[in-house]
Amino acid sequence: MIYNFIIFSLMLNFQEPQTIFEFKSNSNLEDWQVVDDTVMGGVSNGLLRLDADGNGVFMGDVSIENNGGFSSIQLSMESIKVNSENSIKLIVKGDGSSFQFRIKNSKYDRHSYVVNFKTSGKWETILIPMNEMTPRFRGYKMSFSNFNKSKIQSIGFLKSSKKNTSFKLQIKSVSIVR
Repeated sequence: MIYNFIIFSLMLNFQEPQTIFEFKSNSNLEDWQVVDDTVMGGVSNGLLRLDADGNGVFMGDVSIENNGGFSSIQLSMESIKVNSENSIKLIVKGDGSSFQFRIKNSKYDRHSYVVNFKTSGKWETILIPMNEMTPRFRGYKMSFSNFNKSKIQSIGFLKSSKKNTSFKLQIKSVSIVR
């Protein structure tokens, strides 16, 4: 009897991740929104497209002209139940530079919970504990606690730079690991 309990407990701890978004060759990208620094007078430009293998490709140019310096993509969605002990699992291939992953508890929040991650230039799996994601608004850290909410309604990626640069991030999937 105790062995059945142990096996059941192990099965609970190794649940399949819950997919938030998986890019495929037939993925509809209409719900993804590109937000560049043009909203504040900058001239950066980013785009999201699918490559021949069905991966999402977030790419473009970040420009510091006119006090700019960022490009981002975001997806608003129906609420997904989470807790602060969950992790986000990204399967990505970057250009070797750093990017930021962002979530919002409510799609109406002005702030996001963020974490920066460095890419290796190869396909990799990145695990992000949600309770390590810090609240930020326009790059400034907010004075309240790290993510400790029960749902998310928005995910996104951001590329920022203090110099002119091109970037490319291929994305296979974004999931929640419980």
